[in-house]
Amino acid sequence: MEYVEHILVIVGIYIVLAVSLDLLVGQTGLLSIAQAAFYGLGAYTSALLAVHFGCSFVVGTLAGMGVAAAISFVVSLPTARLHDDYFVIASFGFQMILFATLNNWMALTRGPLGIPGIPEPAIFGLQIRSYAGFVLLAAVFAAFAVFIVRCLSVSPLGRVLRAIREDESFVQALGKNPLRFKITAFAISAALAASAGSLYAHYVSYIAPTSFTVLDSILVISMVIIGGSGSFAGPIVGALVLVLLPEALRFLGLPSAAAANLRQIIYGTSLVAMMMVRPRGLMGKYGFGR
Repeated sequence: MEYVEHILVIVGIYIVLAVSLDLLVGQTGLLSIAQAAFYGLGAYTSALLAVHFGCSFVVGTLAGMGVAAAISFVVSLPTARLHDDYFVIASFGFQMILFATLNNWMALTRGPLGIPGIPEPAIFGLQIRSYAGFVLLAAVFAAFAVFIVRCLSVSPLGRVLRAIREDESFVQALGKNPLRFKITAFAISAALAASAGSLYAHYVSYIAPTSFTVLDSILVISMVIIGGSGSFAGPIVGALVLVLLPEALRFLGLPSAAAANLRQIIYGTSLVAMMMVRPRGLMGKYGFGR
């Protein structure tokens, strides 16, 4: 039972990450490879505040979201002017810079040694220790992310973001400032990803830079591609598929090394097959190429 509850917590965390990325990919048409970077910012901010200053989980989560949103503003101000492949390369560069910073800033992050002893979350005096409690908390975080993105998608902001995805020049001709809307979407996406990082840090009680690499960003992108971008259920389905499918390998009796390699093969094969057969993903509204 604890194993199932653990998987559900991980599913909830990845739903937050996939939904937050879909705000950029599905709504705005920006393919970012930096989602794991903001995920890591939220985790490290919350962990450092809890370990060194005794801040509560709620304060750490809000602080992590604020730091991620602020950093996203610095990153997106120059990069949001870029288009297509150039934006992808710029976001990839930020991902690598943040990983190198986490891995080498020994005085703050302890580098590859990581940060141990992160306390269990307490919300308004209620200590969360059981797996069932973490499942409920992960469900709340996932529901919050879905609710925020859903509200934004049906708001005037969401309509402008979709217009930017289809034809940015047309939006500019109507008197709108596409850069401002892109920066806003980037900040909201980063803040939601950081909230997932805070939950992850307090759940596993130990974090290291290797948990927030470019491979993690690619995994989240895979969830959006396979589930389908621009839809309400697409990122959720993608997160469920790519978290639960590799877990089935545990029941085949494969060695751990072989299972890890097979997991990467499954990810790659799924991506290639989906782009060839159904570019919209399982439940997407728009082709990923758009």
